[in-house]
Amino acid sequence: MSNMQHQEVDFSRPQNQDLIWDLDSIARRELAERFIKLFENRLCVYSESVGQLYTNYSLHFPSDLGRKMVVLPNPYAFHDTLHGIDRQAIRKTGLCVLPGRVVGKPGLLLSTQIKDGGPAPKTMPFKPALAQIISNQKKIGDLFLPVLMKGDLREFDQQMPYIHLHRLQLARLERLSSFERDDIQQTITRKLLMLYRQADSLVC
Repeated sequence: MSNMQHQEVDFSRPQNQDLIWDLDSIARRELAERFIKLFENRLCVYSESVGQLYTNYSLHFPSDLGRKMVVLPNPYAFHDTLHGIDRQAIRKTGLCVLPGRVVGKPGLLLSTQIKDGGPAPKTMPFKPALAQIISNQKKIGDLFLPVLMKGDLREFDQQMPYIHLHRLQLARLERLSSFERDDIQQTITRKLLMLYRQADSLVC
């Protein structure tokens, strides 16, 4: 049987804690909520505990859970949940995406690792920076397949929300067939292309 089985997520059972993100440390919560919503269904969300990648989901901020965000996979599109994604295939990139408004520009910006209390991050326009990263990866025979996971929504100096990007390395999905890996690649690439095309118009 395929390792990448498709099954419906049952939320009547105890919820997957990887899909409940704590926003307690974020001061400008409303801004952070608007910012992360820009990436809803434009970046896949990974759950380490169950080895799943969610490609079709919605983001909720339920008042009864306090300062939390819940990633809720679409229960009517269970085939959009990809299974058999080993943690060893997920890597930190050190790349961060910021709202352009922080420097008075529209759209999104890309930066290297941001450190709280450190100097203001050096940023690049998202589209040309992403195109360069993809090109550089292609030259070494690799792919840039960004994903999000719990803890990737952060804040710089209690002022500016940003997301850290993880990436999926297909070659490390050793339990999956080449067909399954191709399917995952195409899914993430399709969403990344959509994010690339819309990056200049995304404003939080």
